[in-house]
Amino acid sequence: MAAATMICCSLKNARKVFARCRNRSVQRMFSSATHQENETELRDSTLTAANFQSRPGRERLTDKNILPFSAFLTDSFGRRHNYLRISLTEKCNLRCQYCMPEEGVKLTPRAQLLSTSEVLTLARLFVREGVDKIRLTGGEPLIRPDVLDIIAELKKLAGLKTVAVTTNGINLSRLLPKLREAGLDLINISLDSLVPAKFEFIVRRKGFHKVMESIDKAVELGYNPVKINCVVMRGLNEDELLEFVQFTEKKPLEVRFIEYMPFDGNKWNFKKMVSYQEMLDQIRQQWPSLERLQSGPADTAKTFKVPGFKGQLGFITSMSDHFCGSCNRLRITADGNLKVCLFGNSEVSLRDILRSGASDEELLEIIGAAVGRKKKQHAGMFSISQMKNRPMILIGG
Repeated sequence: MAAATMICCSLKNARKVFARCRNRSVQRMFSSATHQENETELRDSTLTAANFQSRPGRERLTDKNILPFSAFLTDSFGRRHNYLRISLTEKCNLRCQYCMPEEGVKLTPRAQLLSTSEVLTLARLFVREGVDKIRLTGGEPLIRPDVLDIIAELKKLAGLKTVAVTTNGINLSRLLPKLREAGLDLINISLDSLVPAKFEFIVRRKGFHKVMESIDKAVELGYNPVKINCVVMRGLNEDELLEFVQFTEKKPLEVRFIEYMPFDGNKWNFKKMVSYQEMLDQIRQQWPSLERLQSGPADTAKTFKVPGFKGQLGFITSMSDHFCGSCNRLRITADGNLKVCLFGNSEVSLRDILRSGASDEELLEIIGAAVGRKKKQHAGMFSISQMKNRPMILIGG
């Protein structure tokens, strides 16, 4: 469609789309988007709609477009969202304490999850608008049977520089050669303890040795760095910080210590959270020469390195020192909802819009309205802990 036609496309069309698919809405207790909420999103976004007109060039990015980035993916604070996280499944073969309640979660019926073609359709649209990095998450993304096909198709998208996966590592070692062949660029592996018994207590399942095998396999196949995600929780694993740093001595790993974050069902408590500064102080007592590394403008981790070590370490400081001002990330849940903020409970169903037969331009109007309403920063850890949100497993961790 010509650029002039797209500029004339209005939210009126988007409202019609919502009306057509009103009856397909699925009500959830944890703020999954209903059509009533979607219509509220549109009704309340008149300011955003005005922004479409007042900001020159709010149009689809094309080869002839002189804009450096699509305005649909640029929020009202000027943040450009070039990183998309897509959850491929709500299912997981572990039951991590910080990710989901002990009793599990109610899974979305399969028919209401994004199909492979829908995942790829949305990915193409976002990449066309300027997304250059896609991370596949879950649940556990590697238990989805067509994950290799999805990665291979994503790698064909012109403009997409990086395809990454966040995995618990249980199935990774077996799949890794084929994942690499499909074009997987980056790997993050969750590992919250180096003690097998403690690992099993945290994740409520066995599998420690499979995860360690996967880490070694990733290193063997040349992934550098292999990122290790470690959620630090007081009383569980904060006593292993030094061991995790030591883990980076001879291997090209980046151990990323993540502050414990509140989500539905994970029994978050401020007393369980170990702050970045506390972790850093403890590590510096052992390694006073710890060096701070330079980070990119949109990097989530504050990175450091022990001189002489092959790997490095990082801190994800979402709670004690947020990085909202440079956020470039958007999320699509396995059931097709767009979340513009990990900690926000506002969602918009792209699945229903897509299944209604909406055009790319109508989808972009919906996406642009949601991105335009993204807040300057999250509400703070204490407020977040009181807000209704999905369990992490149903967001895409």
